[in-house]
Amino acid sequence: MLKIRDLYTAFGPIMALRGISLEVPEGGIVALLGANGAGKSTTLRTISGLVHPVKGNIDFLGRSIEKRSPEEVVEMGISQVPEGRQIFFELTVLENLQLGSYVRRDRQGIRKDLERIFQYFPILAERRKQMAGTLSGGEQQMLAIGRAVMARPRLLLLDEPSLGLAPIIVQEIFEIIKVLNKSEGLTILLVEQNARQALGIAQHGYVLETGRVVLEDTGENLRKDEAVRRSYLGY
Repeated sequence: MLKIRDLYTAFGPIMALRGISLEVPEGGIVALLGANGAGKSTTLRTISGLVHPVKGNIDFLGRSIEKRSPEEVVEMGISQVPEGRQIFFELTVLENLQLGSYVRRDRQGIRKDLERIFQYFPILAERRKQMAGTLSGGEQQMLAIGRAVMARPRLLLLDEPSLGLAPIIVQEIFEIIKVLNKSEGLTILLVEQNARQALGIAQHGYVLETGRVVLEDTGENLRKDEAVRRSYLGY
């Protein structure tokens, strides 16, 4: 579904990505792992069109997207759940979800998808009229995921969904990610510092270090390799 080849992205004189190549198969979950500053979030932002690469190719469903605007990328079927959630605090839960569907025109489909989101996240249904800024961290993460899914993406980019959340909430979030993948057929590229949690659901994983892919393997092999865990994954 997604193919990245020799991708370089810079912020001024600083080269953040240095020739990254990776693939995300349709219907799969792929984990992108590494320490802070490795280039994980920059990879997602480059895919989303929030920053444009210096060189390299990003193909989504056979179409080049590395020069597309963020709006075009969403319309083509890619949604991102950003690090830190970035919901609209002064809007209600319902209004945040409705904003997720801004590229769509099928009103009946939007209504059905709202109900579907409320089935996945019952707490959001209970608090649909509540200001989003008053939600707990875990509830805000659920809202951010729900908002992204409202765009009806083919590919979901998740940036640090466990950040700042209690372990029991992290487990709940990851169970929902698995359901979205299996029940909805949603392809997922997951950036996550909690390598153990990410590799528990990912079929394949890439490890980044200073803007380069230094290792790739199946999720199971990465999870079981003690030397890899000690050197790159921190557990």
